[in-house]
Amino acid sequence: MSAFAKRIVVTGIGAVAPNGLGVKAYRESLMAGRSGIARHQELADLKFACQIGGKPPVGPDEAEALIPEADLAKLNEAMVYAAMAAVEAARMSGVAVDLKKGYADSAVDWDTGVIVGCGIGGMDTMFEELAPVMAEAASAEAGMGCRPMGTDIVPKIMESSVSVAVGRFLGLGGQTTTNSSACNTGTEAIFEAWKHLQLGYAESMYAGGAEGTHYGTWSGFDAMRDVLCSKFNETPEKGSQPMGAGACGFVPAGGAGVLRLETLEHAQKRGAKILCELSAAYCNSGGQRDGGTMTFPNPDGVMRCIRRVIKDSGVDPKRISLINGHLTSTGADPREVGSWLKALELPVEKFPLIQSTKSMIGHTLGAAGALESVAVVDQLVNGYVHPSINSETVHPQIPVGASIPHEMLKKELEFVIKASFGFGDVNGCLLFKRWDGK
Repeated sequence: MSAFAKRIVVTGIGAVAPNGLGVKAYRESLMAGRSGIARHQELADLKFACQIGGKPPVGPDEAEALIPEADLAKLNEAMVYAAMAAVEAARMSGVAVDLKKGYADSAVDWDTGVIVGCGIGGMDTMFEELAPVMAEAASAEAGMGCRPMGTDIVPKIMESSVSVAVGRFLGLGGQTTTNSSACNTGTEAIFEAWKHLQLGYAESMYAGGAEGTHYGTWSGFDAMRDVLCSKFNETPEKGSQPMGAGACGFVPAGGAGVLRLETLEHAQKRGAKILCELSAAYCNSGGQRDGGTMTFPNPDGVMRCIRRVIKDSGVDPKRISLINGHLTSTGADPREVGSWLKALELPVEKFPLIQSTKSMIGHTLGAAGALESVAVVDQLVNGYVHPSINSETVHPQIPVGASIPHEMLKKELEFVIKASFGFGDVNGCLLFKRWDGK
């Protein structure tokens, strides 16, 4: 039995993913095992070792179909993605949203807030708008200074702007803030929103993560060489191989995932369709001790995070139908699976199904935990398990090969556990439950 007084449910989800714009397209790609990873000539021209990545199919036409042109000029890439995902989540939850019809005149929703995180925001603005002006000023004659950049330049650089954009478009009067916790950002945002609802500070919250795809965001990782995948530039769809024997580094990507969370009482009062329940959530850190570093998690911290969620939910690990892991297609994958085995204390033959959404979308950094949580919710609602592609030959140090689905499975799921483990030895874990109407 849960240790918490309030039951928190999910009533809407939104996705801007490399393999699908919108939840329906995202679902179809996940079911089909369709990769959204492609080779990008720009990266080759810049002499990146990794020349592949996941970019959502969002161009001017797609953005302008939802967001007024005057507003688009004020948004960076991550803000656009966040807004698109949040509007989809709102509409799915039964909230009427039409940004083309005077959204600024709608009433403030004082009972709803937003926590949408971002890992490395505003790089497109800094590289394409700020840097050229500053370079021009530096090369100009003394006393010339730099030309005006407009009043939108600072909001487009601020990390917090992804949530500010969502709050503006949806008219949210609750706390509006942005977290940043490396690869754990999206998962942490959902945990923070869940806490906010448990404490009674709001009746509903939009939560998730967004990340742009500018080469500036990926350049630092590429400079680390062995961190990113550089062996599959000619076959990009094969590049992300979580739990696979050929895993050689993660594939960078971007996008956004947003969930609308509500107290059960509030959702039922307004007649919202409930998608699933968020039974428990938790975040911690390994303290960068006992093997934990800036880039590798302390295994004890990982196990403690997982076990805390299970303990708080009161759920027997045997009832967990599926693990949606962090699983990045790096040398950390075997260590992560080992932590799951120890944390759940189940024999290999009783181990749940385990999957990596990153096998199809790459590592979307600050959006990762959120887009993967959207995938979890959709699987619970529609009764399927998406495959982990490129893992047909399982890494020799992973003993649970029989639990890795290589094709889509039709299956009614009861509990699905989702975890993220980020740079800085930070961890997050969420436990979702299928909604049974009770």
